[in-house]
Amino acid sequence: MHPDIHLQLHRLHAAELRGEAAATAPRAPERMPGRVLRVQLGWRLVELGLRLATPPRSRTAPLAA
Repeated sequence: MHPDIHLQLHRLHAAELRGEAAATAPRAPERMPGRVLRVQLGWRLVELGLRLATPPRSRTAPLAA
């Protein structure tokens, strides 16, 4: 096969693949209004869970031997 024809076929195939990917791509985060709030709430819950799971620090100074 001639190199120019081969290259053109690859370009056409790549363009088709890009079109399919764009058609099936998930929606962008800015189009989903609740996503930002959901992420912030999730991180707050993680922080709260870590605070509950971590044993409290002792506030007394260690005794010197």
